[in-house]
Amino acid sequence: MNAQKLLAEGLGTAFLLISVIGSGIMAETLAQGNVALALLANAIATGCMLFAIITTLGPISGAHFNPAVSLAFALRGDLPWKDFGPYVLIQIIGGILGVWACHWMFDQSILQTSATMHRTGVSQWFSEIVATFGLLFVIFGGLRSKPEAIPTLVALYITGAYWYTSSTSFANPAVTIARGFSDTFAGIYPGHIVMFIVMQLIAVGIGHVVLRILFAEE
Repeated sequence: MNAQKLLAEGLGTAFLLISVIGSGIMAETLAQGNVALALLANAIATGCMLFAIITTLGPISGAHFNPAVSLAFALRGDLPWKDFGPYVLIQIIGGILGVWACHWMFDQSILQTSATMHRTGVSQWFSEIVATFGLLFVIFGGLRSKPEAIPTLVALYITGAYWYTSSTSFANPAVTIARGFSDTFAGIYPGHIVMFIVMQLIAVGIGHVVLRILFAEE
């Protein structure tokens, strides 16, 4: 396995979580209880970071930063299965390190467990299927029509999906796990993580069937 690719995936996922958690902490502090304003700041910061890390690291590792995306590429045969495990492991490690770095930056306890209890229920689980399927849709649609636009497509999609999905679009098992380690605005109670990930993986299965048909080369 290419160490450069693993470093890119780990560092990129760490920066992604820094943007998610850091902007959440800053937004919650400055918004003074205005949840809509905090979510807007959180979404914009995350979208900006996604554009930056996909643009810079895409040529190195493919810029997955997401086990669901890596699984989708592996199912298509575009990522060797021998590389899939290392990709997922480094994405999870990078995500957790990004969360800890954020806590340090904002002078919080580095080791935390989220107590955010509202991220559960059938509607939010279904929301994660929609969010993850939509993410794969813009990635593989972009690869089919305009590969150079993928950083913009993903950034815009996630920025919007923060608002039009009830779960605020986690759409990423590594992000979901890492956010369980932060008792902040962007956290998720650890007991709710498993079902989010199950829904994300279901979306990968749906996407593998539907998107291969939709974006098949004529």
